[in-house]
Amino acid sequence: MKTKYFNHILIVPVIILILSAGCKKDFLDRPPQTSINPKDFFKTTADLETYSNGFYEMGGMTSFSPAYNDLFSDNISVNLGGSEVDNLIRGKINPANVSADSWDWKNLRRINYMLNNLQDVKGDQATIDHFKGIARFYRANFYFEMLKRFGEVPYYTSVLDAKDEAALYKAKDPRPLVADSIRADLEYAASRIKAGGSNTRITKWAATALLARFCLFEGTFRKYHDELGLQNTANGFLERAVSASKEIMGAGFSIYNTGKKGEDYQKLFTSADLSTNKEMIFYQDFDQSLNRANSTHYVFDWQYSLSKSLADTYLMLDGTAFTSSPDWDKKTYTQVFKNRDPRMAVTIMPPGFSTTAGGIPNKIRPTFGGYPQIKFYAVDPVTKVYTEFTDLPLIRYAEVLLIQAEAKAELDNISQNDLDLTINLLRSRAGVAALNLGNANSNPDLILQNIYPLVTGSNKGLLLEIRRERNVELACEGFRFADLLRWKAGKLLERPTQGIYIPQLGAYDVTGDGIEDIAILQSPADESPIAPLPEAVRSKLLKYYLSSNSFYLSNTSSGFIMFPENLSNPRLFAEPKYYYFPIPQQQTILNPKLKQPQGWE
Repeated sequence: MKTKYFNHILIVPVIILILSAGCKKDFLDRPPQTSINPKDFFKTTADLETYSNGFYEMGGMTSFSPAYNDLFSDNISVNLGGSEVDNLIRGKINPANVSADSWDWKNLRRINYMLNNLQDVKGDQATIDHFKGIARFYRANFYFEMLKRFGEVPYYTSVLDAKDEAALYKAKDPRPLVADSIRADLEYAASRIKAGGSNTRITKWAATALLARFCLFEGTFRKYHDELGLQNTANGFLERAVSASKEIMGAGFSIYNTGKKGEDYQKLFTSADLSTNKEMIFYQDFDQSLNRANSTHYVFDWQYSLSKSLADTYLMLDGTAFTSSPDWDKKTYTQVFKNRDPRMAVTIMPPGFSTTAGGIPNKIRPTFGGYPQIKFYAVDPVTKVYTEFTDLPLIRYAEVLLIQAEAKAELDNISQNDLDLTINLLRSRAGVAALNLGNANSNPDLILQNIYPLVTGSNKGLLLEIRRERNVELACEGFRFADLLRWKAGKLLERPTQGIYIPQLGAYDVTGDGIEDIAILQSPADESPIAPLPEAVRSKLLKYYLSSNSFYLSNTSSGFIMFPENLSNPRLFAEPKYYYFPIPQQQTILNPKLKQPQGWE
């Protein structure tokens, strides 16, 4: 048989190889057409459940998995591990060398294979529709990811035979068709998938939340990307984002809030069991007894740190902007956390933090910028070491509230009551003063206006504050890069990133105990700035030298930590080109009808 879903890199020898290896693999781990006969398998709802269980383990563009960092965004100061996006904006990506991994269609084929073979299934129709809805949920997610990356792609709803050359070699379908198809799949999923059951499985509410997420993305993308000529269709998506999120707001979910402020927020990302947490719409269960682990300990001080721009975004406890406080741009590491939104100190490492319960406080690394991420980093109070068996959110109610507020504000249809039911529930948990609609619009934040110059209209100040709240609440959960894309704010990615402020060369206390811990000096040959310190202090200092060229200070011997690569190889965000990735060149050679996204032609 040759019925293999075409991925634009398929050639006959590959088909032969797959078929010859097929008998050695479990049917969920290989192309399904070569391993099961639909007439023999798709008979009962139990068969559908068995088959659809494999969707939860799919990787690549189809994956719906936890995110626990904001790599590839302006929330990162430096990433020594490198990234595809960083290579993109430094001009290192082109169709010939771009990764081919994202142009992989085998998982879509697995989904369509099930959807194309339901005709003989016997059983309760609602249950059949439930599993069909799960398949359409994953198909929608696959195309959502493809839309974000390429803008336009070929759209398929059926498994193709090698003889289907017209479909295999067709051109990309236009964005409106792809977007409408994604929405149709999610509408079906939200109306057919059952509401009950474990939140470790896709429910009606997970599907409705993804529908709201997608509609917010597409609505704002169309609104701000005027080059598409689709601005007059943006409101339809925004209105559906409002109604979908509103449905969830009446479904019994709630913000986790026991009155412990930052601790309540922290527990969302460091708890061993989220099964009873009413904020979880969809989460992934990790369990030591089942040897199901995650990799969240890598968020701390591994290859990256968080940025000054993210740190500056957190409000003061009284609801005023940190950037409006006196000498805000001269505050040192131990000063910037004072009287701030408590979410900051459980996202960015504060002075005194230790990776072992009751252990020695960790010291910052200036070579990374000085703002390590600790959100998602869990310390077991019993073993006193990090644990990788914490449950992780996939969709939480806080995001739904943010979608509701942003979509209503974009539609210019928001009231103070709306804010109190959304944004202010999040601020209340954190212990930060409530957002007032009138005050926000009468006094737009100047820093945020500079960050988001395309925001205009009567709700300008409010939209800026909603974007602030979204970045703060969802920091390090993998949303930031897509947000920059849809807001047409890609130019933020070319700004040189910064870390902590250093008043002058010398030694600094970074653990909060009043004793100097690290020193930033010009070179090993000149340690005069620390000469006055007692020998007992000098001998324990961790010393960092500007002469190492791993970082520099914005004002030569003082200022913000910055990184040499941004001088030697500056970032440049070309618009609209870099809002998309190029299609791998091999695919356009095999199928000349495939045209590159705008700017990559």
